[in-house]
Amino acid sequence: MQLPEAFKEKYRRLLGADADAFFQALDDQPSKAFRVNPLKPNDQPVDTPLGPRVPWSRWGYYGAISGHSIDHTDGVIYSQEPSAQLVGELAQPTPGSKVLDLAAAPGGKSTHLASFMKQSGLLVSNEINRKRAGILSENMERFGVANALVTNHDATALAKKFPLYFDTIVLDAPCSGEGMFRKDPDAIQYWTPEYPAENAERQKEILVDTVKMLKPGGTLVYSTCTFAPEEDEQVIAWLLEQYPEFSVVPVEKFDGIDDGRPEWADGNPALADTVRLFPNHVAGEGHFMAKLHKADSDEIAKSVKTARPNLTAEQRGLWDEFAQTNLIRQPEGILYAFGDQLYALPDEAPDLKGLQVLRQDCT
Repeated sequence: MQLPEAFKEKYRRLLGADADAFFQALDDQPSKAFRVNPLKPNDQPVDTPLGPRVPWSRWGYYGAISGHSIDHTDGVIYSQEPSAQLVGELAQPTPGSKVLDLAAAPGGKSTHLASFMKQSGLLVSNEINRKRAGILSENMERFGVANALVTNHDATALAKKFPLYFDTIVLDAPCSGEGMFRKDPDAIQYWTPEYPAENAERQKEILVDTVKMLKPGGTLVYSTCTFAPEEDEQVIAWLLEQYPEFSVVPVEKFDGIDDGRPEWADGNPALADTVRLFPNHVAGEGHFMAKLHKADSDEIAKSVKTARPNLTAEQRGLWDEFAQTNLIRQPEGILYAFGDQLYALPDEAPDLKGLQVLRQDCT
């Protein structure tokens, strides 16, 4: 792999004696893995062999999958590289909670979060890029998620819609992508010595809006797929300084998973509780993660309007007739017509007015 000389010089300085093994790992084949889908009635793959378990992922297995397999087509499995599977495990949202996946495409983290939620509560899976949001919607449908909204907004627009609303937010931030170099060598052409710092400024701007949407007492999981301290420890150091109500949550670190490096930022010892995955230490790609807790406070969220049934009298009559004739029980939730389709939204689903909703993955 032809790495930029400035990149190699930087990581020789940061990694010291470990640098050669690090560069060698970037020349190795990327690790492949997938998750089985606990939301399916039968979550056992039929034409995909289960390899070794991904140690930090309760539904994860090493191994390649075929996009033409029955298991993939039916949503029984979902391809997700092993390191990325740790993000959902750190978040672990509970059934019934309100969860935001802020930069969700193509859907690996959202489907993982949905697995924990067991079709209960509300998952807002958001993607700013319209085309990628369409892919996200398709993957959520195939996975069988029944308690999600797929939205297409930037963080600023969502912050106005959902002040202090979510119990858990996952931000897999747009980044320089250094951790994906061996998986996507084309990413190397975008890298410059200044690129990580440029991304860090964008990440901070997104976090300013993100913190506005998290309830007091809530959980924020921040992740990147880069090794760059500017986008990792230094961003978390900035967050802790700007928002003293946030603290880093210590997490279990499996064999090969590294502590964050306080010396690569402002020396705050709490940064050692963040998470680094290097491809020469674990069978996975490069990632950084931090789990943060927002302290409880007396701050009260502004009221977020909930969705209301929008059926006309004629539509309601047609539905009642159909349900009485064909259904054993009525679906729970808010009956909502979206175009020529009818959905039962979760009881706490927000008012959809003003939201760019690509899909209501609800009943």
